[in-house]
Amino acid sequence: MLSEFDLIKQYFVRPHHPTRAALGIGDDCALLAPTPGMQLAISSDMLVEGRHFFAGADPRKLGHKCLAVNLSDLAAMGARPLGFTLALALPAAERGWLAGFAEGLFALADAFNIELIGGDTTKGPLNICITVFGEVAPGQALRRDAARAGDDIWISGTLGDARLALAGYREELTLTPAALEAAAVRMHTPVPRVELGSLLAGQRLAHAAIDISDGLVGDLGHILARSGVGATLQVDALPPGAVLATRETALRRAFTAAGGDDYELCFTAPVSARAAILAAADSVATPVSRVGTIDAQAGLRLVDAAGQELGLKLSSFDHFSA
Repeated sequence: MLSEFDLIKQYFVRPHHPTRAALGIGDDCALLAPTPGMQLAISSDMLVEGRHFFAGADPRKLGHKCLAVNLSDLAAMGARPLGFTLALALPAAERGWLAGFAEGLFALADAFNIELIGGDTTKGPLNICITVFGEVAPGQALRRDAARAGDDIWISGTLGDARLALAGYREELTLTPAALEAAAVRMHTPVPRVELGSLLAGQRLAHAAIDISDGLVGDLGHILARSGVGATLQVDALPPGAVLATRETALRRAFTAAGGDDYELCFTAPVSARAAILAAADSVATPVSRVGTIDAQAGLRLVDAAGQELGLKLSSFDHFSA
């Protein structure tokens, strides 16, 4: 049977791996040295079996996703990743599960040149908590409280396929096996928009940003509340995922506007930045769509392609809802 320290050494310590930390795994604390003059950006996310992922989930995909959702938070701030810690509760130290989980985790970590610098393991219900560290230049972080009346609202990538896959797994609607598999890619292996976020911040193109984790309506609402503004959202301009795009209008509207688990960026920017935003997005091969405007009047107005207000009653995911 693997001990706690054998488990860490075998699956999570990477000998001879290039390091940014002054001191990594193996002591009471890691020592992280950010670039002089930069600010640290820090975020934690917890994934709990049965709440955030199904029991028996593919460990490799789970390793990818648990880091991806944290990198998405850095992307929303425009921060460059530096390192991360992992706190892991396991029902049992199963070698096959640990190997797959570590493979998915480190494949994404290597893609963004970010290293595991510490953490903890214990026995218990499957629970994964990552804390991620990044850096951003002072005054460049994309904060939720910086949207301004007159700003465009932009979305990266596409929305809704992750929620469509969840509906398929729950048998809320019928999907062909091929459609479910295609949609589930977005649910299990989201792509954090780190490069785009960094450009939006570094080139000072965007005012405010947030990553879309719980659904656009709710997440945009956080920007509106913190910034003291309102918005008009063109629901039919929201870009649906490839699978959702084949479904009926009502489902497209509901799942793009409030589906959740997309991990795309929603950001606001001045009209004068439109051409530069398109160029920045093109340079990192990330599609972006303009989907609304920030208003001085409080509240969120959902309109169709003709500008007519929609009577949609939408709500985003809440961790303490039934």
